Amino acid sequence: MRPLPVGEHGLLIELDSAEEVEALHAELLRRAADGTLPPVGEMVPAARTVFLDGLADPCGLAAALPTWDIPPLAAADRPTVTIPVRYDGPDLADVAALWDVTPDEVVRLHAGTAFHVAFCGFAPGFGYLTGLPRQLHVPRRTTPRTRVPVGAVALAGPYTGVYPRSSPGGWQLIGTTDTVLWDPVREPAALLAPGTRVRFVPQDRQGRQDPQVPHAPQEPVV
Repeated sequence: MRPLPVGEHGLLIELDSAEEVEALHAELLRRAADGTLPPVGEMVPAARTVFLDGLADPCGLAAALPTWDIPPLAAADRPTVTIPVRYDGPDLADVAALWDVTPDEVVRLHAGTAFHVAFCGFAPGFGYLTGLPRQLHVPRRTTPRTRVPVGAVALAGPYTGVYPRSSPGGWQLIGTTDTVLWDPVREPAALLAPGTRVRFVPQDRQGRQDPQVPHAPQEPVV
């Protein structure tokens, strides 16, 4: 852990892994809830950092952080969101080739993985989901698309994501969902938050669970 004061009221905390980010973020939220964390205006977890803004004494918190006992975040401590998916993406065959499996096996492996949200960004409601083993990481497309439809389920590097709105993008598209990731009139507006567990459930075009694919388990099968 490396706390770095930023300006008069900010603190950037560098960490070694996404798991450490999740654990620290959970501990910060716990301390904020019980009143043992100094008032914070904003708390932003990312891939390897947590940024705190609006602190009255960032140097004081930076000095205290190394003395904290921060337990790993247990799976039971995370809320779970289930997202139905039609695995009909235009890049499904390309991903199958990269994984050296059939498209049906891509569906089984992806739906059988227990994902969680490492951090959010890019667009409101977009979560970067981790959980796939290293051998199933895929590169971004050589040529990005000028338009990716809302609800596209996609892969890039170690991450899975769901596009909350139509936008350009270079991720590999393997499916689509009707689940609303961002709704400004909902509370909270974002369906996904850092630490949330996510399960993808295969569906057919009529919105029914695909009988050809086993129901996704709670734990990874890969």
